[in-house]
Amino acid sequence: MRYALYFAPGPGEALADLGASWIGREALTGVAVDHPELGGLSANELASITGPARRYGFHATLKAPFRLAEGVSEADLVRAMDQFASDAVAFEIPSLVVGRLEGFLALVPGGTAPELNAFANLVVEAFEPLRAPLTEREIERRNPESLSSEQLKHLMRWGYPYVFDSFRFHMTLTMRLSEPDITRVETAANEHFAFALSGPVPVRALSLFVEPAPGAPFQIHSRTPLATGKHRKTA
Repeated sequence: MRYALYFAPGPGEALADLGASWIGREALTGVAVDHPELGGLSANELASITGPARRYGFHATLKAPFRLAEGVSEADLVRAMDQFASDAVAFEIPSLVVGRLEGFLALVPGGTAPELNAFANLVVEAFEPLRAPLTEREIERRNPESLSSEQLKHLMRWGYPYVFDSFRFHMTLTMRLSEPDITRVETAANEHFAFALSGPVPVRALSLFVEPAPGAPFQIHSRTPLATGKHRKTA
């Protein structure tokens, strides 16, 4: 079993509903959701290009999927989340936009987001003692030969290459696409998410996702609300 700490919009929020319909699955319940028919993009085509995103659920990675360290239980992880959330303050991402990352589409910050980056750094560090070391197979799955030296150091130290200076907040929308498909899908994504992206995006909770068996869809185990009315600690 693997666990992951993600940002996921809360139940009932427009971004959560639109994200679930885009990828075709609701991560909280695991229930399939009908894909919309969008201009220039059929529901069948949308289903075919969102397969990987559908398995992981609509999210942004903070602490990448990991196995628990020896002697650490799920209850220990939940308690650690409660402690972390009591000191971490809810905040807003000023804006999200549909962006391109190495050939795939994702929702990304519309500008600099230092508070978001600081929060992500804290999550990576705070839960590291609960993570089991990567196996050789897990390292190989990250294609270490394609990583920069700094990313490789992050992988070996933190279990994920894209942390700290290499962190890129993103909510994956598609697999890799080639032109002209990516332009057409980008237009459809902007249409689909327009309402949810019209203002700031709140970060009110830290979400625990669980992969119950290798290759199984990730589901939301729990959402731990962040504190309010305090000053955030900096990394």
